[in-house]
Amino acid sequence: MRYVYGFTLVAAALLIASPVGAWAQQQPPAQGQAAPGRGPRIGGPGSPTADGSRAVADGGIKIAGWEGKIDANEEKAGMTIKDAMLAKEGDSLHVVTGPAVSYWKTGDKASGDYTVKATFLEPKYMNLNTHPHPYGVFIAGNDEGTAAQSDLYCEAYGNGNFIVRGFGPAPFQMNGRGEPNAAVHKAAGTGQPVTQEIALSVKGGKVECAVNGTVVASYDKGTLVTDGKLKSTDGSFGLRFAHNTEVMVTGFTITKN
Repeated sequence: MRYVYGFTLVAAALLIASPVGAWAQQQPPAQGQAAPGRGPRIGGPGSPTADGSRAVADGGIKIAGWEGKIDANEEKAGMTIKDAMLAKEGDSLHVVTGPAVSYWKTGDKASGDYTVKATFLEPKYMNLNTHPHPYGVFIAGNDEGTAAQSDLYCEAYGNGNFIVRGFGPAPFQMNGRGEPNAAVHKAAGTGQPVTQEIALSVKGGKVECAVNGTVVASYDKGTLVTDGKLKSTDGSFGLRFAHNTEVMVTGFTITKN
């Protein structure tokens, strides 16, 4: 009996030390379980939230006069607007996601020719994710907060890429999965700060995205205001964030062109 007992202890120790034991210990939390320092993990590889959006503890919109909506696939995975956070910290807006989300001020509308811009500081590049996630501004919002929501957004990544996409209400792409541009700032490394100034403008028959003062994309209005894309370039405007991202925002403004 002593031999059997000793063998069992040795076998158990070998299992823990083996690659199989290590794999079991290193697995991320299962759906609905808490991740260290974060809320429940929703989704996983192959799910509608393929990276596994992680709910923010004590989330929600903490500034009066603001609204928000998370993406439809995040809602289907069981997340809500309270799983991301929008708060005021000094002169900055502090955003932590959670699910991919758009925020806007209640009642604010833009029409005609205008520019919406903001400056985004990612204090610790990729601190909540394993690869770059973008953030930026949106315009042309109509039916915001509903299943029929339509808008256009331009975002930058801390790796030097930018992306232009929208909802019509189904997601649509204007430059595929994004592309590099020398105007987009790159973080020095994981955990390092990176800042981007991002603007979307409507000027006559054109819609332009500028990053750090350089126009990186320009589209004829007719290619955007069409079935399956925008209802109009007039509408709400605001801020846009991918999931599992932390950003400080300053200088959120609109000017008439």
